Amino acid sequence: LLMSLKHLFSSWICIVIVPQPCCLNVLLPFLSGFVASKVPDNLDAIIIGSGIGGLGLAVLLAKVGKKVLVLEQHGRAGGCCHTFTEKGFEFDVGIHYIGDLLEHKPFRCMLDHLTNGQLQWEPLENPFDQVVLGPPENRRRYPIYSGRTRFPEELKKCFPGEEKAIDEYLKLVKVGASKTMRGIWLLALLKTCPVPVAKFLIYTGLVKRLSFFFKMAPRSLTEVVNELTENKELRAVFTYIFGTYGNMPKDTSFSMHSLLVTHYLNGAWYPKGGASEIAYHMIPIIEKAGGAVLVRAPVNRILFNDAKEAYGVSVMKGQEEIHVHAPMVISNAGIFNTYQKLLPKELQAMPSIQEQLSMMKNGEGGLSVFLGLNGTKEELALKADNYWIFSENNFDELVENYLNGEREESAKSVPLLFVASPSAKDPTWEERSPGKSTLSLVSFAKYEWFEEWKDDKVTNRAPEYKELKQAFIDSILEVVMDVFPKITRDKIEYIDAGTPITNTHYIGAPKGEIYGADHGIARFSPELNATVRPQTPLKNLYLTGQDVFVCGFAGALAGALTCGSVILNRNLHLDAIALAKKTKLMNAKLKGE
Repeated sequence: LLMSLKHLFSSWICIVIVPQPCCLNVLLPFLSGFVASKVPDNLDAIIIGSGIGGLGLAVLLAKVGKKVLVLEQHGRAGGCCHTFTEKGFEFDVGIHYIGDLLEHKPFRCMLDHLTNGQLQWEPLENPFDQVVLGPPENRRRYPIYSGRTRFPEELKKCFPGEEKAIDEYLKLVKVGASKTMRGIWLLALLKTCPVPVAKFLIYTGLVKRLSFFFKMAPRSLTEVVNELTENKELRAVFTYIFGTYGNMPKDTSFSMHSLLVTHYLNGAWYPKGGASEIAYHMIPIIEKAGGAVLVRAPVNRILFNDAKEAYGVSVMKGQEEIHVHAPMVISNAGIFNTYQKLLPKELQAMPSIQEQLSMMKNGEGGLSVFLGLNGTKEELALKADNYWIFSENNFDELVENYLNGEREESAKSVPLLFVASPSAKDPTWEERSPGKSTLSLVSFAKYEWFEEWKDDKVTNRAPEYKELKQAFIDSILEVVMDVFPKITRDKIEYIDAGTPITNTHYIGAPKGEIYGADHGIARFSPELNATVRPQTPLKNLYLTGQDVFVCGFAGALAGALTCGSVILNRNLHLDAIALAKKTKLMNAKLKGE
């Protein structure tokens, strides 16, 4: 195994140096649907769910010769990395922008490795984000630039007299950048080291003394920025990115926020060819090792023997249950689906399982609107950037009133909106879809607003559901047309929305959440992170993905590395750092530097 790992990590170098051209995704829609005859013999592992936390782990295992079966309940692989097509428009459902992709960074090296260097990334504009505050008659815009010096310089131009607050904010974030990353590795250590060691680090207080991440974790984002400035507008700009993890600033851990700010401090990128390119370049690696990725494969339960050891899964094929066996089962379906839906009742009731469930809660439901437009990005004035639009600068109050309001009233005035154009970010788009453009709009909505229609057929829900969904679409569209005046109704060829119950159907989110379990302050306690770990209380059953680490594409991939570290008994996080240093050194030598 160690020899295989040595080959695995040494092979990354060539991959990073000579990336291959990106191939357009034309095969993913034709992935095999589940039938028993397509299940490989002598499996080493079964992974439930084909999001990046599942696919990433499957590739890592395949690279050391493991034969892995990935089972996806939806008709397309990729989880939140998949795309869908309507009326000739291709829409991304979850990948909007990824940070920390400078060459020779550990995250970039890992992604190059997981896709054999085939996946290419296109940088976004700088500024990459635009923050828009206020009602239509008084909208204020603040550009957010990448760059460790340019980021504060541009903020100071917008907020003269607030130089001290901006410097102090960046100092906290920069301390977070170096020490938080160290804290992230300690977070990984808590999840992979023996439980007694983790408890020792926690109860002696060493974990907080060694880690800025855990030291700052109990402090809310609102608390920290309110101490820095009285300027409400600047407070809003400091905190605008809370939509990337789903908690309003007063419920957000400053450590989580600093992690996201530093993630984009050196820039933002988008995958050339669209989000489905990610799965497209990963699946062949799994297949080459003898494994498979099968779609339309809903796992309805995990199989256990009398010794409470997982030994396979049951997949529903019509009304028939088909059992698939493997010595290891890994769930990328999220902690709630895994423990509450896939375990037998007697195992659900185990105190150790209930302890983990009591520490977590569901995240907020997501609301997405998809626009297909006639016109090029130039004609519609669309750029490779993102807009964060808020009806005012008092974010905590805005979000709280919105989510606690009556659904019909909340639908008329959505106070926060993320707007991006995947087509404008992708340099291959115009060649594939000339004269067309797309917009992806994202906000939050309560699962309970739509819950009464969850059992309706997904393509034919009740008229009342459609009316409520249309109310959200109409109010959101008014905001978009005001901020983007070249987008008019006559340009809209396609429009539809996905609600929290849509998310439940397509990505298996139990409460329609888009970031997995809630990312509030409690999520970042050392005790929770030492308890919720890849190795479950049940032998041969493991967890991967967002709920193991943190949310988002990078967080889910970190969950895969953490789970892989446990399974392979090797710290893959440290290997990625070592690889990045080695790659940088070798490439410098090749360039004669």
